[in-house]
Amino acid sequence: MNRRDFFKSAAAFAAVGGLARGALAGTQGANRNNPIWLMTSAFPGESFEDVLRRAKSVGAQGLELCVFRRDSDRKDHTATHLDYETFDLEAAKRVVRRCNEEGLRVSVGAYDNLIGGDPVQQVNNQNHILKLIRIAALLGGDANDVVCGSFVGYDHVLGRQDRGFEKNLEKFKKVFTPILNYAKDLGVTVCVENCPMEGWQPATAPDAYNNLPGCLAARKLMYAILDDKASSALQETYDPSHDIWQHIDPSDVIEAMDFRRLRRIHIKGTRNFPKSADAIHWGRLYPEQVVDAALAKKAGVPIAANEWARMNYEPRLPGFGGSDSCDWTKFLETLMNKGFKYPFVIENEACNSSHTGNMGATIQGFRATILNTAPQVWPLTDAGYAFDETQMKGDPMKEPVKDLPVMTMDRLS
Repeated sequence: MNRRDFFKSAAAFAAVGGLARGALAGTQGANRNNPIWLMTSAFPGESFEDVLRRAKSVGAQGLELCVFRRDSDRKDHTATHLDYETFDLEAAKRVVRRCNEEGLRVSVGAYDNLIGGDPVQQVNNQNHILKLIRIAALLGGDANDVVCGSFVGYDHVLGRQDRGFEKNLEKFKKVFTPILNYAKDLGVTVCVENCPMEGWQPATAPDAYNNLPGCLAARKLMYAILDDKASSALQETYDPSHDIWQHIDPSDVIEAMDFRRLRRIHIKGTRNFPKSADAIHWGRLYPEQVVDAALAKKAGVPIAANEWARMNYEPRLPGFGGSDSCDWTKFLETLMNKGFKYPFVIENEACNSSHTGNMGATIQGFRATILNTAPQVWPLTDAGYAFDETQMKGDPMKEPVKDLPVMTMDRLS
């Protein structure tokens, strides 16, 4: 083939490709327009207005606003982007108006142990999630797709007894039934995340299962153990990274779950290290154990540096700084083919992004992840893969009309 014939063929191929892209845009446009949000845990110390600007700067359509307790002893998550102590009807109106002005949506969340640990802190965490359910309701609740994100936690004292897992299910039912009934009455859905929180115990602890919904079986049992009213207020935020380091294909989990329960997806990757010295020495069935440092050195055995270094992986963001251990094409296609229509929320805990402490790298990670995700969840337009903003402009958040009293666990009981 001479050069002229080659370029004629190339031009014809490009034309066909253009037709194919046009057809693709036509078929995807109506079905693939999921918003991509930012989880604001990556912006501790910033204000609500600050995180609005962050979302706009990277081309996101919304925010999962982290509202952690200011009086908590936790050091890993401290972001608080709404004043939960003073939040009232006027504050809710301001948030809704600003979201509508900027063309953004929001939900709220705090991720703590609600059924285990220090008894005083358990109650404080329970009362805090009730505050966030109230805030979600003031922001419109399910009518505005404002959910309340939460962990469940785990009671290790019960967990180490015979039938300890089942006893944790029973405690979950006791604690969460009034919480979920309250949420249901206010028109709010509580979404629990599947992170096992493997670092929530000291590295010397024998196990690393610290959050009840950390596996699919637990979540199915949780729905089954509740009565119909409480169960109807409970849905899921699914983060595939937590199953990746457990060597589970997240697409298989999506196929096996009750898909009607899926309300949010956290976009976060994991890069496993199956050939690390730690994995080779300790295996991957149980978390890495800790022994006397001098003995370990004498034996030539690696031990975990801290409570978060027991499973031989690192958190990453898809499309930023190389590959990870998740097949994102397969995972996103599985979701879209099943009709997932809710937000994808980028949770930036990447070692080369937010965990560097460098805001430039943090923002780069968010931008790269949006670009990596866009071809699977946004329609193809003349400008490339782009979110159709007319969808949100034509359906703004509805403003609240009445205030709600603050609720506590003792009053619910």
